[in-house]
Amino acid sequence: MLARVLGFGRRSFDSLSEQEVLALAISSEEDDARIYRAYADGLLDAYPSSAAVFEEMAKEEDRHRASLIELHRRRFGERIPLIRREHVRGYYERKPDWLVRPLGLEKVRVQAERMEEQARRFYEEAAKRTEDAGTRKLLGDLAAAEKGHESLARRLGEKHLPEDVRAQEHADERRQFILTYVQPGLAGLMDGSVSTLAPIFAAAFATGDTWQTFLVGLSASVGAGISMGFTEAAHDDGKLSGRGSPVARGFSSGIMTTIGGLGHTLPYLIPHFWTATAVAAALVFVELWAIAFIQNRFMETPFLRAAFQVVLGGGLVLAAGVLIGSA
Repeated sequence: MLARVLGFGRRSFDSLSEQEVLALAISSEEDDARIYRAYADGLLDAYPSSAAVFEEMAKEEDRHRASLIELHRRRFGERIPLIRREHVRGYYERKPDWLVRPLGLEKVRVQAERMEEQARRFYEEAAKRTEDAGTRKLLGDLAAAEKGHESLARRLGEKHLPEDVRAQEHADERRQFILTYVQPGLAGLMDGSVSTLAPIFAAAFATGDTWQTFLVGLSASVGAGISMGFTEAAHDDGKLSGRGSPVARGFSSGIMTTIGGLGHTLPYLIPHFWTATAVAAALVFVELWAIAFIQNRFMETPFLRAAFQVVLGGGLVLAAGVLIGSA
């Protein structure tokens, strides 16, 4: 592993012969075509128009590969050396599609732009290393083609992604993000912030001990997070509802539930009771307004209505905890 990270056992780019440079270009074009097709497959169900763009990008890489193979056949014969990007020190790497999932639209478009930029630089450097006029011309043409892929992507976008389709895909992507991450996370934040108010402040006023209150709040927050996470992941696999990965939703809900409870638990690490309680109460106020803001920002709930619902509910739970703890 250390040898791979430090580049031991790899060839330097400068040590490659013209035949090896061509072989490296051929294998790189093959890999890029596979990645584009993987992007197309990953986007096909949710974003068929964008999938068509990446399918045509893959066909363009196939044409590049065919040109390179024909050049190798003319100059060096039928046997192409086995050399890939991982065999060359300092050569650009590609992330397989499963490492960049989930495949958001902007993520794969940015990744594609980076791929084309790296390929362009490779062909420009490779062209400098050959003395054969035909090889240099082809490599220069490929560098120009990679540089022009931005305009190709624009043309393909105009062909497959008119404004109404693009707008619909972005709307679908935003909706999926809200269903998979925002909605479970918001439910968890509300549950963690509101449901833990009563036990934490009841423990605080019943014991007057900040450390004991902290332990109660920590256990309530972590327990609620685990419960909410498993509940969210188990009750809906997302296939019929379209709410996305149950694992992603479970983590979103569980983590935000725990954070919601810890927000007004951590102040009780302060040893002075009234100082800790004042800080915790102030944080409760911030948490409730943050929930109202998220509801307004992502769920399009009118801010005043969201604020009234959240602050009123949180205030009632807080009052109940204080009264029970003081009894």
